[in-house]
Amino acid sequence: MRLRSPAVITAIAVAFVASNPVVAADAGRGADLARRWCASCHVIGDSSGASQQSSVPQGPPSFLSVARGGSSPDELRAFLSHPHGAMPDLSLTRIEIDDLIAYMTSLR
Repeated sequence: MRLRSPAVITAIAVAFVASNPVVAADAGRGADLARRWCASCHVIGDSSGASQQSSVPQGPPSFLSVARGGSSPDELRAFLSHPHGAMPDLSLTRIEIDDLIAYMTSLR
């Protein structure tokens, strides 16, 4: 039996990574997005307890409380994919949503 060419194996691996958001997501990029787009309303913080003060009194939940709230990645993805409540529609891409979810789950 002849071995498959490296190009075919590489193409299969790339397709798998692209189709699997858990593998493709980047928590570091998610943290950057959170600081840039979310920190004006949400307390971002981290699992060490370091955080900034919310600029919105009695505002939306912190990222740490969302991370520890028990929502699955699919539930977070559905929530972030559609505008809701007073949150602005940031028109996040699927990759940005997956990166934010990777960051939030890293806080657990």
